[in-house]
Formats: sequence, structure tokens, C-alpha cells
Amino acid sequence: MTGTPILEEVSTRLQRIAMLAREDPGRSFLSLGHHIDVELLREAYRRTRKDGAVGVDGETAAEYGEDLDGRLKDLEGRFKSGRYYAPPVRRTYIPKGDGEAKRPIGIPGFEDKVLQRAVTMVLEAVYEEDFLDCSYGFRPGRSAHDALEVLWRGLMEMGGGWVLELDIKSYFDTIEHGRLREFLDRRVRDGVIRRTIDKWLSAGVWEAGRVSHPPTGTPQGGVISPLLANIYLHEVLDEWFAKDVRPRLRGRGFMVRFADDAVLAFSNEADAREVKDLLAKRFSQYGLSLHPEKTRLIEFRPAGMGGKRKGGPRSFDFLGFTHYWGRGEKRRWVVKRKTAGSRMRRTLKRLSEWCQKHRHRPVVWQHERLSQAMRGWDNYYGYASNQRALRSLRYELTRVWRKWLSRRTRGAPITWNRFNRLLTRLPLPAPAVHRRGWSLAANPSC
Repeated sequence: MTGTPILEEVSTRLQRIAMLAREDPGRSFLSLGHHIDVELLREAYRRTRKDGAVGVDGETAAEYGEDLDGRLKDLEGRFKSGRYYAPPVRRTYIPKGDGEAKRPIGIPGFEDKVLQRAVTMVLEAVYEEDFLDCSYGFRPGRSAHDALEVLWRGLMEMGGGWVLELDIKSYFDTIEHGRLREFLDRRVRDGVIRRTIDKWLSAGVWEAGRVSHPPTGTPQGGVISPLLANIYLHEVLDEWFAKDVRPRLRGRGFMVRFADDAVLAFSNEADAREVKDLLAKRFSQYGLSLHPEKTRLIEFRPAGMGGKRKGGPRSFDFLGFTHYWGRGEKRRWVVKRKTAGSRMRRTLKRLSEWCQKHRHRPVVWQHERLSQAMRGWDNYYGYASNQRALRSLRYELTRVWRKWLSRRTRGAPITWNRFNRLLTRLPLPAPAVHRRGWSLAANPSC
């Protein structure tokens, strides 16, 4: 069985699991591991990124695929018999949004990625029937733009109010394993899958030639980690807000969450302040804590439209955008968004470092890749209200590109006249707006 028949078989199998989960929300699945066979592993292999960083064993996707049938059959046997060994993840670091601090990333071995993908596919069939509409991060068929649209709609319908920016301190590193197992027990008790998840949680982290075993957390970078993180916050935050908090609010309120970033909006100030205090207590019960500086409660309404404070912030950041009130068509107040300053600075820093590193490569080669970067930027940030930031990025890019092209030799720097002639011959793509309006048919938030 190859190609499309495998995909159809796997899809049918996962749909059957989803149907059972949907028909019986209280069901705890005792037998799921048998679905993970060679055919499903082959589809998991197809979905696994092939150009990612290697794990502690140094094995690449190409090397693993040389005897794919044999490797997958062997993996299936070790997984189902309990002989599967989960190697430690290799830790590396990437810059955070501020450009200074580093975020730890755990990189599993390629075979680990394949099996994690297979288990994730089976568990998603169950949990996609449970997750609420307010959750958007790392879910099939949902994107950051979907979350942004729902947030915009909710704020517009509410007409302003109080916004609570939620930032969980070191979320992926502080997930309590015991609590996570409790949450998994409610839906999945298959022994093979649960033992394998436990192996991943206790596999350890390889760094600087040593292996450590953190008592909490699921490493960012692991294929299954986003799903486990969503399961945890589904229980701790989403269900709690939807079933316990929202029905008791005096005014209106809603929440939009993308992974561990969330925004809660309220029409009533007292509601907002009480929920903020309750959140801190709620999170502490599950080993989590709010970041004291990044968690903020702000009054979010147009200036002069009933606000009590004359000063203080009237904008907030979410998913790379700064949200603020501005005048739209017919001078009406609308929620607008622009690229967050931190994202702009980080992008310019990376572009400058890239131009420095590759300054001796052919100019045409550099132009192709910088143009590709601009098109990727526009694809995410290309909203009609954000055109100023789109133009600003291109202007700053021309400055850093000229700077590093001028340092290819020890001669005089490239004059702007000469560089502009280069841009005439090799122009950077003009800012492209991909999203001009917002649909009012989006699914509601929590």
C-alpha cells in the first residue's frame, strides 16, 4: 500500500477515532496503540520535516529513509512491545522576542520525531473534539490569523473595555508531569501510548556533553510537546474560563489563546481585576505562574470615550501585532493593528546579521533570498492598516543591505546613486497587502 491509499486508510482510521470521541465526551480510550502501525508511521514520516536540525544521534532524514520500510517495521515492533527507548533531546537556544534572552529548544532524534508525529495524529483525533473555539495555537486548520480575526471581532463588538495580556512564565518548562498525567487519564488510558509519553517526559536533556532530567516541563521543539501543552492549558485555563468564570461575569467577556499567549477582554473593570487575581491563584495550583512584567491589565478604549485614566498604555501586543484604536472609514473608531516594535527590531537585526554573513555572495543570489524574506513578511503582516510598517521594513532593509555590500572590499562605500541603480535593476518586491478586511463569520471565542 503506497501513496494515496495509505493516506485514505489513515484518514478513515483517524476519523473513526474522532467520531467515537465526539459521540462520548466522557469516554477514556483504553485501546489506541494498535492504530499506530506501519501505514500510519509512513504517513507520520511523510509529515515530518526533513530539513530540521538533527538530534543527539546525528541521524538525518535522508539516512533514516534509506531503508524506510525496515526502519518503520522495526519502530512499530519496539513501540508496541515496550522496547522503544526515548533518547534525550539535544538542547539549543534561539533568541526570544527581545533579541537578548535565549529560549531553550529541545531537538529530538529523527526517529523520535516520526513516532511523536504518529502519536500526535492519534491523540489529535481525540482532543480536537474536546478543545474549545478560543484555542488556536498548534491545531490543524487553525492559524494565528484566525485568532487575530476573532480577537478583532470581539473587541469591535464590545466597543472597548479592559484587556488582560496573559503571559505565562517559562510555560513549557514548568508543566507538572503529575498533573499532565491526571489530565490525560480523563481521555487516554492506552498503556502503550501512555508509557511512551512517560518515556518522552523523562528522557532528559543533552547539553554540553551531559544529560539532565528536569522534573517538570515538556521541551519546546518536540513534535508532541505543543499538543501536550494545549491539553494542559485546556484544563487549567480554557475550560475554567468558559464554564466557571464567564457565566459569573457582570459584563461581557471573552478569551483568545494561541499556545501559551492569551488575551482576555472584559467590558467591566471589576470583572477584569477579579479575574486577574483569580488567574494567579488558579495557575499556582498547577505549578504555573504569570510573568510579573508581561502580564498587564490595560484600559482599551478610544481616547475620550469614557476612559477613566488620562495616561498609561492604551495598546497591547498579541501575535506580533500592536492593537490600538484609530480612526477608520467615515472617521469611526476601529481597532487597528501594526507590526509590534519588538518584532520589527528583531527582524531588522536578523536581516542585518544575514547581510553581514552573506555579503560576499553574488548580489543576484542575495536579492533572491531577501525578496523571499519580504514576501514571507508580507504574507503574515500584510494587512491594509499595516502598510506603513511594510514600507518601513523595506526602507531599513535597503540601508543595511547597502551597508554590508559596501564592506565587501576596503574601498569607498557604495554611493546611494550607485545603489539605487542596483535597486532599479534588482528591485525588492513592493509591499503586498494580503488581508484588507475582516470577516464577521469567524467562530466565537471562549
